[in-house]
Amino acid sequence: MFRLVTMNLVTDFITPERISLAVRVLLILVIGIPIVKLIMKLIDRLMKDKLSLQAEVLIGRFVKYVLYLLIVVMVLNEFGFKISALLGAAGIFGVAIGFASQTSVSNIISGIFLISEKPFVIGDVVEVGGKLGTIDSIDLLSIKLRTFDGLYVRIPNETMIKNDVTNYTRFDIRRAQFVIGIAYKENMHNVLEIIKDVVENMPDALKEPAPLLQLKDFGASSVDINIGVWTATSNVVNMKTELMLAVKERLDSEGIEIALPHISVYAGEASKPIKVSTIIKEA
Repeated sequence: MFRLVTMNLVTDFITPERISLAVRVLLILVIGIPIVKLIMKLIDRLMKDKLSLQAEVLIGRFVKYVLYLLIVVMVLNEFGFKISALLGAAGIFGVAIGFASQTSVSNIISGIFLISEKPFVIGDVVEVGGKLGTIDSIDLLSIKLRTFDGLYVRIPNETMIKNDVTNYTRFDIRRAQFVIGIAYKENMHNVLEIIKDVVENMPDALKEPAPLLQLKDFGASSVDINIGVWTATSNVVNMKTELMLAVKERLDSEGIEIALPHISVYAGEASKPIKVSTIIKEA
């Protein structure tokens, strides 16, 4: 009896019409998905080296979403859904969520401006809102950063438009620079000549633009000197490290003092200074 009921249920469910429907849907998926992938490959070949990388990514994603949407529509049509009814429902739903999607619309508009202005491209190192990293992708709603300590950061396009953005890799060369403090007792003419010799003999340092070497300021404990050399952007971090090491080693070998912060403490009349050690003992 149970077996008979089961067979009747299976017979009622598996009808020629349903088998035909399943076959049609399966054919749409089996044929449609490979066709989408093929079209995407052709589009990638057509756009290669003709557009910027972010434009290629955005156009490719737009086309892919449209093609997959067509497949979904075809499948729904096989199940008997009326496309006109779906569009009408979508229109009503769109009006309902329109007021809640103002931020998304603003991000999309900002994304279009970013794409047209091209202040950065995929692969650039940028800093915005205190976040520093390499751009992984530029989408209509946001950009994705990969920080140098391996974090994933999503920044809305509207934020990129409203805030200052520093692009560290926009140009081919950058200046590696730092400030060093020299003790007041040293001969600054001699110090500058020594540092100039170090700078001019740095490997991978560019002759043009000229290196930077200037007296920056009279500090509280030192005469501050600004030092910098131009090099390839990809080498700027290593160049700064090598330059600091070379300057430090050369000044040490010449017996020139790199100043440390210090404070002179006096008690009583200015004409009769008391040493700090004396003050500490009395305390």
